[in-house]
Amino acid sequence: MLQAQHQAEIQALMSFKLNLHDPFGALNGWDPSTPSAPCDWRGVACTKNRVTELRLPHLQLGGRLSNRLSDLKFLTKLSLRSNSFNGTIPATLSQCRFLRAVFLQYNSLSGGFPSEISNLTDLTTLNLAQNQFSGEISGDLPRNIKYLDLSSNLFSGSIPKSIGNLSQLQLINLSYNQFSGEVPTSFGELQQLQYLWLDYNLLEGTLPSALAKCSSLVHFSAEANKLSGVIPAAIGNLPYLQVVSVSRNNLTGTVPVSLFCNVTVRPPSIRIVQLGFNLFNNVVGLEQCHSVLQVLDLSRNQIGGVFPIWLTEITTLTMLDVSGNSLSGEVPVQIGNLSKLQQLKMANNSFYGMVPIEIKQCSSLHVLDLEGNRFSGEIPGFLSAMTGLKVLSLGGNLFSGSIPSSVRNLTQLETLNLGHNNLNGTLPEEIMGLSNLSTLDLSGNKFSGEIPASIGNLSQVVVLNLSNNRFSGKIPASLGALFKLTTLDLSKQNLSGELPFELSGLPNLQVIALQENILSGDVPEGLSSLMSLRYVNLSSNLFSGHIPETFSFLHSLAVLSLSNNRITGMIPPELGNCTELEVLELGSNSLTGHIPADLSGLLRLNVLDLGGNNLTGEIPEEISKCSSLTSLLLNGNRLSGSIPDSLSELSNLTMLDLSYNSLSGNIPANLSLIPGLVYFNVSSNDLTGEIPVSLGSRFNNPSTFAGNQDLCGKPLDRKCEDVAVKNRRKRLILLIVAVSCAASLVSLCCCFYVFSLLRWRKKLKEAAGEKKPSPARASSGASGGRSSTDSVGLKLVMFNNKITLAETIEATRQFAEENVLSRSRYGLVFKACYNDGMVLSIRRLPDGSLDENMFRKEAEFLGKVKHRNLTVLRGYYAGPPDLRLLVYDYMPNGNLATLLQEASHQDGHVLNWPMRHLIALGIARASTSAPVGTLGYVSPEAVLTGETTKESDVYSFGIVLLELLTGKRPVTFSEDEDIVKWVKKQLQRGQIVELLEPGLLELDPESSEWEEFLLGIKVGLLCTAPDPLDRPTMADIVFMLEGCRVGADIPSSADPTSQHSPA
Repeated sequence: MLQAQHQAEIQALMSFKLNLHDPFGALNGWDPSTPSAPCDWRGVACTKNRVTELRLPHLQLGGRLSNRLSDLKFLTKLSLRSNSFNGTIPATLSQCRFLRAVFLQYNSLSGGFPSEISNLTDLTTLNLAQNQFSGEISGDLPRNIKYLDLSSNLFSGSIPKSIGNLSQLQLINLSYNQFSGEVPTSFGELQQLQYLWLDYNLLEGTLPSALAKCSSLVHFSAEANKLSGVIPAAIGNLPYLQVVSVSRNNLTGTVPVSLFCNVTVRPPSIRIVQLGFNLFNNVVGLEQCHSVLQVLDLSRNQIGGVFPIWLTEITTLTMLDVSGNSLSGEVPVQIGNLSKLQQLKMANNSFYGMVPIEIKQCSSLHVLDLEGNRFSGEIPGFLSAMTGLKVLSLGGNLFSGSIPSSVRNLTQLETLNLGHNNLNGTLPEEIMGLSNLSTLDLSGNKFSGEIPASIGNLSQVVVLNLSNNRFSGKIPASLGALFKLTTLDLSKQNLSGELPFELSGLPNLQVIALQENILSGDVPEGLSSLMSLRYVNLSSNLFSGHIPETFSFLHSLAVLSLSNNRITGMIPPELGNCTELEVLELGSNSLTGHIPADLSGLLRLNVLDLGGNNLTGEIPEEISKCSSLTSLLLNGNRLSGSIPDSLSELSNLTMLDLSYNSLSGNIPANLSLIPGLVYFNVSSNDLTGEIPVSLGSRFNNPSTFAGNQDLCGKPLDRKCEDVAVKNRRKRLILLIVAVSCAASLVSLCCCFYVFSLLRWRKKLKEAAGEKKPSPARASSGASGGRSSTDSVGLKLVMFNNKITLAETIEATRQFAEENVLSRSRYGLVFKACYNDGMVLSIRRLPDGSLDENMFRKEAEFLGKVKHRNLTVLRGYYAGPPDLRLLVYDYMPNGNLATLLQEASHQDGHVLNWPMRHLIALGIARASTSAPVGTLGYVSPEAVLTGETTKESDVYSFGIVLLELLTGKRPVTFSEDEDIVKWVKKQLQRGQIVELLEPGLLELDPESSEWEEFLLGIKVGLLCTAPDPLDRPTMADIVFMLEGCRVGADIPSSADPTSQHSPA
């Protein structure tokens, strides 16, 4: 019999194991064949060879609990806490009638509370916390239960009144559930109860006075419920009570004195009282207050009057929070009596006057929060003696003057809040020495001057708010050293210049607020690398350029505000990938193109502001898929077409502004179905027909519909009958005008035909004496291009697009200085923005730099070159007086020269050696298909002959290669020295390091990359040999660059690197 029971236990445990997911093999040692099985297994304890305990906590076990556990008849303790068990508790567990303790907390168990547990009459401890149990608790609980923890589940319904019958209960934890109803008065019967926790439920009603009969109660907590009424004074008389926590309820009246001061003959016991976020309006105390109170939280109530002076007699206080009340007057000097105080929070009251110097007697203070009062005078100097302070919050007061330099003594400060006062002066350097600061808020003052570069020393700063001051100058690049920064607010200042590139290296940045400054430059594409960004506000500045498509990488972005700048181009459709976006503000810019239908994927979008731009096309029907929209502002554009009926599907819309466009058709009547619409404007469009009655009565201001000549009905003072008559009259007039115009056109055509015939006959007679067309005209015609005008010599030849010279001059603003993109000895490059949204680059060569025929020949040659690494020539212009233009694609990110220039200022973070090698190889491959004519970087023989050859193109490639490797632009040298001579000079002097572009200084002279660099220099010098016959072919160059070595069969007398290198 005993052997059979023993085998049953082994089989029960093996069945339990088979149901489990054991990722780390915690139970691999369970072997039924061992002599002592199962008593020598992990987690199994036996008494007299029978299993009495199963303890397997923290093993990441998963799966369902086996019904076979009921075969462990002598089990007294079951502990499976902190695993991943799921499913329900098997009802058969109630057959383990000797169970005294069950620990199943921190799993994923679900289902209802098993009523069969009541059969476990020996059970004293039941812990089911942090699971997913739900439903009401019905039936009885085990009668001898002492510790009951059901917290952090989904239990609902009323708390069973039968709990009052469990006379052995010492701990009840029902927190973080959904229990409702009142607190049972039967709790008063539990004389052994020490801990009663009911926090974060839905309990309502009053606190039962019967709780005062729980004579053993030590800790009572019922935070975050819906309890109302007053606190029974008798609760404070409980002899062992230490903690009363009922914050975040609706409790009212006067706080009983028994919670603060002992009113019995027994020694005081209450140490923590938390009453914050209620509706208490008064506190009373005793002049002789005997208390051991340490923590008192009265925050966010409605307590008025002056500071309760009797509180200063409770010298045991370590934390006092009276913030968020209606207290007024001066802070009493007796506050210094609280010598053990560690936290003093008096924020958001109406205290005034000076901060009492006696507060420095609170020498243990590390949190002082006086924010949001009316304290005045200068920032107290005595505060600098309180060197233990970690939080100093004086914001939102009337402090004036400058920040005292003695603030440097507060070396432990983690939070310094001086915002929204009347402080002035410059930002003191002393603050930059507070190396533990994590939050610095100086917003809303009158600080001026530049933000010091030493701000980069605050390496622990997480939140930096200097907004709404008078700071000027540039944003310091040293901010890029604050790698822990999550919030940067420099808005509402006089900051200017471009945004430092270093900001794009802050990996934790979530909020960047720079609105209302005079910052300029292109919209910073570097922000695209900050994957944590949630809030970007660059509005009301002077930013220009396009909206980077790469902003679509910011998948956490919730707010993007770029309004009121000088941004051009189209709205990137890729913004539709920012699926977390809630606010998109692009208004008051110069955006063109259509509204992308891709924005319909922004399902969280609340605000879409595209007003005040040059957008064209129709309002996309798909915009109605943005179901969360509350504000849609499309006013002040050039939108056309009808108002989509689908806008009525935006049921959350409160603002709709379509004014000042070219919208036509009728106003959809179903717009009146939008329930919360409070602002509506369709004025100054081309809308027709009758205003829907429901809309006209709802928005009865005529200005809402004004500026639509063919719109009628209320609230406009224009009847629809009058409009119909007017429209018929207008159509008749148009018909008469059309007929008249047609007749005039026929007459004009006849006259032109006769004139052309006579002129043609005259030309036939003079044909014999005419000259042949000029070479320039012949070349232009042969190119297949299109000229912008028929005047001889004044031609803008385009290979594809149809663009006129006049449009080009207008697009560059008459070749204005602000449109200049770059300068060199070969002229200026201008940015040309055309009315249709197209952007091109226009290079204007120096006057007289090239003969017209030579220029046309070169331009035609360049126009035929097509490669992914070369900028495409779109057209050219040649005409008097010596005006030479080249039309290229616009490159927002710059060309090779721009990239090299950026790399030289960024420590090689843009172009390292492998990237430069790939670029060189790509350019070499681009030149293998045909010789490339250039207007710069020309070989000596091409300058003399005016003709380009394969050898001269190799020379040009060599110049580009040397520029790529050294970072030196050929146009920066004098007439007596070029880049080739400079490279040879450095080699002859042994100064190889001088050849390294700053981004390549990190190359190790012992590395293979150093050798590859020298071989690249060697290839560049081979290509630029004085004798064209000594230069390799492009095929040879590709071979050498691919192998990164110079072939031994290519001799050259122009190879100075053949000598021994001093390196």
